[in-house]
Amino acid sequence: MLSRSVSSAVKAVVRTKPQTAAYSAAAASHGHGPVAKVHYDFFPNREVVGYGWNGEPGYMDTVMFPYSSVRFRAITKELEPLKQKEKGDWKNLTLEEKKTLYRASFCQTFAEMEAPTGEWKAAYGIAFMVVSISLLTYVLMEKVGIFPEKAETLSDEHRQKMLQTMIDLKWNPITGTGSRWDYEKNEWKK
Repeated sequence: MLSRSVSSAVKAVVRTKPQTAAYSAAAASHGHGPVAKVHYDFFPNREVVGYGWNGEPGYMDTVMFPYSSVRFRAITKELEPLKQKEKGDWKNLTLEEKKTLYRASFCQTFAEMEAPTGEWKAAYGIAFMVVSISLLTYVLMEKVGIFPEKAETLSDEHRQKMLQTMIDLKWNPITGTGSRWDYEKNEWKK
């Protein structure tokens, strides 16, 4: 729901500027018809090469949708000779040239996307700080005496009086307190 509202807001605000009239073969092969390669205001000089999520151009490194519809970097004068060389035989490209072409299209490799980030450490740290502050606040409030005094019914004397009253009244003589008291010897059963 949120993604729909955000994408409709982006559509309303962003105006497209068509730069070329070429069509994307990748989008046509997905059955969505040809998509004009255009440059968007929020992707300056970057080529739209595919259909994208829900037909919206965008770039995101994710394992679930590995091929973004927009190239990561704009084609610069340094990359143009490589782009021309890329159209030929890839055996003529060096390993460094292949890496440069890859980094022009993608920001991260799969290994970099799946690498642990360590975010769990921050989450645990924040949780422990909140628990520590809560406990410290409770201890300080108890020392200062902010809490009301305990009720009379929680005192040991009152509890003993209640137990004696239960025994005197033979309270629940089958399974309760009265069943565990020996009324002849006036002591607890053993």
